[in-house]
Amino acid sequence: MKKIKYFSTFSGIGGFELGIENAAAELGIATECVGCSEVDKFATSVYQWHFPNTKNYGDITKINAQELPDFDLLVGGFPCQDVSILGKRAGLAGERTGLFYELAKILGIKQPRYFVFENVKGLLSSDKGEDFRKILQVLDGLGYDVQWGVLDAQYFRSPQHRERVIIVASF
Repeated sequence: MKKIKYFSTFSGIGGFELGIENAAAELGIATECVGCSEVDKFATSVYQWHFPNTKNYGDITKINAQELPDFDLLVGGFPCQDVSILGKRAGLAGERTGLFYELAKILGIKQPRYFVFENVKGLLSSDKGEDFRKILQVLDGLGYDVQWGVLDAQYFRSPQHRERVIIVASF
């Protein structure tokens, strides 16, 4: 049986993990989360209850990517506060959404075969679309074949209308 090893960033309470494990089970693929990165103590508490054997590497800005175990897939919903239409719209220059560059650093060092990132729809219009262009440019520069789209959670077994930009790529 094929096994996909993945690393989860901005892990929260483990939503990506649940999705990955459910989808992989339907396809007959084994999964292994080789680690996660989360700093919120309450989210971490819930995460560890659901996934007690997953090591939390903590603050993404302090991770030495060269010391991470190898993995096939990097996942993360990097912070949206700086691109949300409800926020101040600081974009990629903002302290939180700018953490995207930490994901890019990990991609550049570890070069996993795939990644899946998620963010709010406001990412597309932040700085008149320039922030999203920069993200695509960075990912392309790392050698990834990038695809993206806007998906609404209500069409994927969720009871709420929640549009998200999904960025997927392969190396």
